Amino acid sequence: MFESIRVASKGKASVLIVGQFKDEGLNTETKALDTDGSLVKATKRADANGALGSVVEVHGSNGYERAMIVGLGSRSGFEAGSLRKVAGKTGRALAKAKATSVNFQICKALKKLNKTDAVDPFTAGAMIGEGLGMLSWSFDSLRGTATDVATQTKLAVRSCCNPFNDGVERGLGFAEGTNIARTLSQTPPNIATPMWIANEAKKMARKSGNMKCTIFSGKKLEEERLVGHINVGKASENKPCMIRLEYTPARGKSKKPIVLVGKTMSYDSGGLSIKVGGGMRGMKRDKDGGCGVFGAMHIIANVIKPNRPVVALLVSAENSISDEAYRPDDVLTFRNGVTVEVTNTDAEGRLVLADGLIWACEKENPEYVVDIATLTGGIVTALGAVYGGMWCDDAELRAKVEAAGENSGEIVWRMPHHADYNAMMKSPIADIVNSSAVRGAHPIQGAAFLTYFVEEGVKWAHLDIAGVHAIGKDSEFMCAGPSGFGARLLADLIERS
Repeated sequence: MFESIRVASKGKASVLIVGQFKDEGLNTETKALDTDGSLVKATKRADANGALGSVVEVHGSNGYERAMIVGLGSRSGFEAGSLRKVAGKTGRALAKAKATSVNFQICKALKKLNKTDAVDPFTAGAMIGEGLGMLSWSFDSLRGTATDVATQTKLAVRSCCNPFNDGVERGLGFAEGTNIARTLSQTPPNIATPMWIANEAKKMARKSGNMKCTIFSGKKLEEERLVGHINVGKASENKPCMIRLEYTPARGKSKKPIVLVGKTMSYDSGGLSIKVGGGMRGMKRDKDGGCGVFGAMHIIANVIKPNRPVVALLVSAENSISDEAYRPDDVLTFRNGVTVEVTNTDAEGRLVLADGLIWACEKENPEYVVDIATLTGGIVTALGAVYGGMWCDDAELRAKVEAAGENSGEIVWRMPHHADYNAMMKSPIADIVNSSAVRGAHPIQGAAFLTYFVEEGVKWAHLDIAGVHAIGKDSEFMCAGPSGFGARLLADLIERS
């Protein structure tokens, strides 16, 4: 939608934005801006009902080229997150008008909210920044000579106050991290190989100046006994690697790190248990858990800069097919001594995640661990495309993840753990199988498998995002395609920890 968005403190904007609640007129503070009466007159129009995301345009209003009255929805139960949708709808109208500068004055409408529901200017700005920033994502770098790419304008944002401007800056930073995750997800597998992703992580670490990137590949995988990576990735000419990103704060270096583990399968053919029909299409997105972690680390290092260390482990491989491929019936012995009978090579993500979880527990001395993965189709059946699935038995960590999900709009729903589910994973010849023949409780089986690789006493949450990592049609502030799910949630979680 826009080539770039920045906050501007000087100059006259071409477009004025004010807010209106559903079935209400403009409040007193907003009317004070209406020196020529054009805004009040426009609210008499039938389409000026204040419905969430509605946009009523007024040309030549109050000294601006145009004004837009944007609907804030019902006053009752209004939430800050609704402003992302408002920003998306407004942004589309601004892009259509080819506007280059805008003055947001919606804080005036928000002043009359009940005290318990009040949205402060900083939070309002952050939501507007997120919505505008995520709306502006595009992926045109692979367009060739047969496509005419539309020219986009640059947008300067002004507002009523510095706190709102500061919020917009923060929101744009969170959106940038999300968009980085979306771009990585959209990059095709002939480009986004495990080592290409590793090089992108190195670039991000160098640019931030407060992160270090270490790559484990080749003999280093063997030395560290990362058998999930070795076996899942050995059929491909694009060799596997584990990418370790470490954010080091200016203060708080002595605190235990929070560890984020992302499933980063650059492509998943299913291996010898090959995906059939159209099941292989879109498997470039099997890296989207890692993409979310990648985007979160950008936000952590460049926006929130928490006073504690954060470590990210991107467990990356390409699940391919050759005479080197691992097989159903193979038995793998993991670093922590757990043996796994392979029953399905298409249940590969949990094998590389197992390496990451073992490493997190043994090597990082974590405050807590969160893994995120497009792990099971079963979670799509269970929760659809609304919630991500969450498994977490620690009440304090679970509450933080849920709160971060609500605040970021990347919501999660708790799923159950129980010893009986773990028993479903038992193998007749090894400790466990990687995929049970019993199809019941399919998404829970994935979490049950992972429990065998988390040390007792380590706080841990597992997020299965197979239903929410991409969207099928345009939303108010996102286009169809990768959602970058996890980038904002994880950054918010770190900030509140």
